[in-house]
Amino acid sequence: MELDYPNMIASIPLFARAAWTTLWIAASGILLAGAVGLAGAFCLYLELPYLARPIKAYIEISRNTPLLVQLFLLHFGLKVDALPCAVMALAFLGGGYMAEAFRAGLEAVERSQVESALSLGLSHYETVRHVVLPQALISAVPAIGANVIFLLKETSVVSVVAVTDIVAVAKDLISLYYETAEALVMLVIAYLILLTPVCLAVWRLERKVKYAVFGR
Repeated sequence: MELDYPNMIASIPLFARAAWTTLWIAASGILLAGAVGLAGAFCLYLELPYLARPIKAYIEISRNTPLLVQLFLLHFGLKVDALPCAVMALAFLGGGYMAEAFRAGLEAVERSQVESALSLGLSHYETVRHVVLPQALISAVPAIGANVIFLLKETSVVSVVAVTDIVAVAKDLISLYYETAEALVMLVIAYLILLTPVCLAVWRLERKVKYAVFGR
């Protein structure tokens, strides 16, 4: 099979512009998911009344419904515009996964350390900030990194709500020129370019955390 390399090269600017859209959606959704997840995890960790059950229900709903369905509900059901819809759906999905990652990190901190910090005169806020949160984040790094990569890959379905991401560009090229192989090869290359630096950054961060904790 011979590929049409001139057309592939000509499509690079289209994929480059669409890649910025993909990155913007991913970054916005992941940041919101992190904030939602951290807040939810703290509510569960502190066992706040009237909040634990709704948060647990949210986690189950977000993790057990496909992103595609969430996009359809927001865009076609609730009439949310395409870009905000993509960010909101990604944040909704990711928030459940992030909450579980942060909760696992928080629960990894021994209660005896909290009690020792309080007995030394630290306030509850200072104990959480200086004792609990740093250790929880270190423990949660591998899960958070995996979630970041997972959510970045999940952006591949946002084109269903008319977002011009790299998948939408590939679809348009296929419909215009009927060069399916060329468009899909460019799509694979685009995702490799986006994901490889993120994977390497997560790997390096995990190595640094492991070295800081275990010295190796």
